[in-house]
Amino acid sequence: MRKDITITAEPRETRGKNEARRLRVRGMAPAVVYGTGAEPVAVAVSPKEVGSILKSTSGHNTIFNVSLSGQVSPVMIVDWQHDPIKGKLLHVDLKRIDPSVRMSVRVPVHTTGEPRGVKLQGGLHEIITREVEIESLPDDIPEGFTLDVTEMMIGQSLRASDIPMTGGMKLMTAPETVISHVIAVRTATDETEPAAAAGAPEPEVIKKGKKEEAGAAGTPEKKDDKKKK
Repeated sequence: MRKDITITAEPRETRGKNEARRLRVRGMAPAVVYGTGAEPVAVAVSPKEVGSILKSTSGHNTIFNVSLSGQVSPVMIVDWQHDPIKGKLLHVDLKRIDPSVRMSVRVPVHTTGEPRGVKLQGGLHEIITREVEIESLPDDIPEGFTLDVTEMMIGQSLRASDIPMTGGMKLMTAPETVISHVIAVRTATDETEPAAAAGAPEPEVIKKGKKEEAGAAGTPEKKDDKKKK
């Protein structure tokens, strides 16, 4: 999304760790501007200004202007590094944007509402995918997509194909990708009952025929006393 923001970039004559340290002491951050067939240019920018853009609602998809040596170019933040401890911006890659050329970007996906499967059926709503990739003209890039999950019941899901593509936008993420779904909650009883059934001893079964054979084998044969007389 294009924003009416312009930051000033200073050209850098030298590179390296020492130069980067000197820039940070001055309150600046090293950056590179490249793209649209022009040569990459090493510059220094204000980390505060870049940080404000990254924290905005459109984030790294924000298209803004960079003024360099009197020339203004629309750019987008395509890569950045933060100090893992202090959180300071260490480096930024800025890509020049041609408004007439389509580009691929990743756009966040949000959900709104409470699923009926949660309210009425006691299910659990899980968000699986939080952003999708689209192809679009730079000026048509949205801040994000919002899907209403109110009518979802247990066993139902929303997929990437359910996201409305407006204008010249094209979905690049696989259409069957699950955005969110509502599932049944497994209780402790559900988990223990199968285990208990599996560990229970089976009742002993004695076949009638076997019992009679055992009895016959253990009983002495009676002799006919009348025949002996």
